[in-house]
Amino acid sequence: MPTLFDPIRFGDLTAANRVVMAPLTRDRAGPGQVPTPLMASYYAQRASAGMIISEATQVSASGQGYLDTPGIHSAEQVEGWRRVVEAVHAHGGRMVAQLWHVGRISHVSLQPGGVQPVSSTARAARAKTYTAKGFEDVSAPRALALEELPGIVASYARAAGNAIAAGFDGVEVHCANGYLLEQFLRDSINDRSDEYGGPPENRIRLPVEVMKAVVAEIGAGRTGIRISPVTPVNDAKQDSDAQGLFGLYMDRLAPLKLAYVHVIEGATGGARDLVPFDYEALRRRFKQDHPGGAWIVNNGYTRSLAIEAVASGRADLVAFGKPFISNPDLVRRLQLDAPLNAPNTATFYGGGAEGYTDYPTLEAPALA
Repeated sequence: MPTLFDPIRFGDLTAANRVVMAPLTRDRAGPGQVPTPLMASYYAQRASAGMIISEATQVSASGQGYLDTPGIHSAEQVEGWRRVVEAVHAHGGRMVAQLWHVGRISHVSLQPGGVQPVSSTARAARAKTYTAKGFEDVSAPRALALEELPGIVASYARAAGNAIAAGFDGVEVHCANGYLLEQFLRDSINDRSDEYGGPPENRIRLPVEVMKAVVAEIGAGRTGIRISPVTPVNDAKQDSDAQGLFGLYMDRLAPLKLAYVHVIEGATGGARDLVPFDYEALRRRFKQDHPGGAWIVNNGYTRSLAIEAVASGRADLVAFGKPFISNPDLVRRLQLDAPLNAPNTATFYGGGAEGYTDYPTLEAPALA
């Protein structure tokens, strides 16, 4: 049986081990939401991960929901990301871009012209976001009109093309954590009465269209997706039938033969057993006609849990989030069962090198 530290190929992607760096919003992009040299250093330090998934990266100006998060829709942003990816590749790493539209989890101060954010609904989320003033309540959105939806789909496809132009090995479409695509999926948020609302077949329509467009742009072998069937973050209340909804969604995605599915089990950053959900049934639906696709699991995995998940075949790779913040050499620490550095939570969002590129490795007291 494979181990957590064995190499793997899935789709057109390869990884030297099965330890994935999960996407982590750090709010350190420069003016114009352009990735910086400091970001290149940060990711290069973590290049020993089997695969790095970039921090969530907005596909359009209206997709931004937090201060100083990077985009991938302008030439300057693409060039900034090129420098980041080159640094990762120079250190032997692999990296995919996570494509993101926050939908209603935004604030008018972050939107072009100060307009309302967009969503599947006009109902505001009970959530906060990070602005120039600190953490503020999100703004009330407006519901996207039918004629605007093709533009949303096209923005993901353009962003995917931009990611490949920047040198990324692939992309991951963010369809989790209560952001735009999940705002269409869940009936607890989506209150539309048109063909993109109502029964599950309608609510999965936009997310499926996005995935088809991205695959058409860059190929299925370089395309993954992130889902979070039951997480309550960002005021994403439970769907009335999450198992049925995501089972149907997986059935529609399976024929695309994506490189991977990245699933958050339970509440993002919280309880893994928040509500009952059969993740194994979902994995089987994805794998049934596409055994070469990878199943990546995430949320609260310890070393022992991760080793067991891969050894049992329940997962092909395991994604770690917060441990990678404070442990640039996490893979080596996991191999040796070495102690982990504790993170400085005060520096998670925004700032400079402190709490970002200055955590020590096992071999060095600190990295600058």
